[in-house]
Amino acid sequence: MKVCLVKTSSMGDVLHTLPALTDAQNALPDIQFDWVVEENFAEIPRWHSAVNQVIPVAIRRWRKHPFSSTTKHEWHAYRTILQAHRYDAVIDAQGLIKSAFLATRLAQGIKYGYDYKCAREPFASLFYDRKFYIDYQQHAVERIRRLFAQSLGYTLPASQGDYGIARHFIKQDPNERDYIIFIHATTRADKHWLDTKWKKTAEKITDTLGVEIRLPWGNEKEKQRADRIANGIKKATVLPKLSLTELAHQIANANAVISLDTGLAHLSAALDKPNITLYGPTDPTLIGTYGKNQIHLKKDKMEWIRAEDVVHLFDRVDMHFEA
Repeated sequence: MKVCLVKTSSMGDVLHTLPALTDAQNALPDIQFDWVVEENFAEIPRWHSAVNQVIPVAIRRWRKHPFSSTTKHEWHAYRTILQAHRYDAVIDAQGLIKSAFLATRLAQGIKYGYDYKCAREPFASLFYDRKFYIDYQQHAVERIRRLFAQSLGYTLPASQGDYGIARHFIKQDPNERDYIIFIHATTRADKHWLDTKWKKTAEKITDTLGVEIRLPWGNEKEKQRADRIANGIKKATVLPKLSLTELAHQIANANAVISLDTGLAHLSAALDKPNITLYGPTDPTLIGTYGKNQIHLKKDKMEWIRAEDVVHLFDRVDMHFEA
């Protein structure tokens, strides 16, 4: 069975789709997915064994220069790949008009998606042949799992969803020392935690547990923050610039993660890593980290979260240290 999946962005949304692929693969062992996804996140689908082909789309970039020769060339190549097969099913898990118009509409096969009452943008449902009402009052992972089960005709498992990618990141160095990842960067200012609190947390953890702290970054501003946090802490290391796959290897082989509400927090959950995620203005109930050993520390404002609160939660984290 060959299925075209449309789930283009964001990082968290793409990761939230993976458990549905695992469900489908378990129910229909011969199933294969071709996944339409924004080019910036094209690495993620390749990590799942049910994905046959990744079809990168550049909607965000194309709309900035819609009439350029580069855009026209890339659009033609994209349509050629997307329409090369007739699919047994086309599942739109995005629920947005732009993705429905630029991807779902063009793919060949019966189109499945959310109905008018529950799609993120109701008019996106006009592009679907078969539509399902799936209650919004449940975690995003569970909504997508239900959409897949109803579209493909299998019974939704009662167990917690399995992202199915942790096995892709095998520990490469058995002599690697213990370490904890700090995911300290996010795009929204009101989701940030003070550098001084990150630093205090790092000091307490390194003093108490004797483990290394590793700090990733994605741009120069984030690197400067990582440098400030690590400064003066002997066991704190600022990582080099990494690709998403390289960073996934770092997270997968860590003992635990402390993160802000950002895409990399969801990546940590997808890799089955013990993870304490700090939430201020956002509610983790419907879109928080989902999976094994995920702890949400929620306050109305980020400045109300203390370093002591985070360190105290480590008693609840299932970490395994090398002898």
